[in-house]
Amino acid sequence: MADRHLIDVHVLLVDNGNLLLTRRRDTNPTFNGRWHLPSGKLDAGESVLHAAAREAHEEVGVLIDTEDLHHVHTLHVNGSGVEPRLGLFFLATHWAGTPANRERDKCSAIDWFPLDNLPADLIDYPAAGIRAYLTDQPFAILGWPRTRTLAAIPG
Repeated sequence: MADRHLIDVHVLLVDNGNLLLTRRRDTNPTFNGRWHLPSGKLDAGESVLHAAAREAHEEVGVLIDTEDLHHVHTLHVNGSGVEPRLGLFFLATHWAGTPANRERDKCSAIDWFPLDNLPADLIDYPAAGIRAYLTDQPFAILGWPRTRTLAAIPG
């Protein structure tokens, strides 16, 4: 098992009941061609809000004021990569600019989808966060065993 967790930020850009998704271009067939949210890893020395705004700008070209990002879900994920992840999902309903695909090497398309009719081929990790946002669930786990035997405490 990995000895650390990655921290991911995901941005739900919502406009008039529609959610912006990006279609992954990936050498891993598990993810290639499947839909995802604008997202990325937290860099050293930056807050999660700055990371979310940065990722939205890098991936889809919109500028988001960190005050316009609202935390809607936290997801503790195992099995979405080599290392476990803590995913933080932020809602944005205000931004400057028109979304465009700015990372053509990582993304083959972007598109808007009605929140009540999302594509079936969403990657499981962001799909879980989107479902949690839609049901007002603040926290969940994904890919972890439901039960775990507690180890004896040395003493």
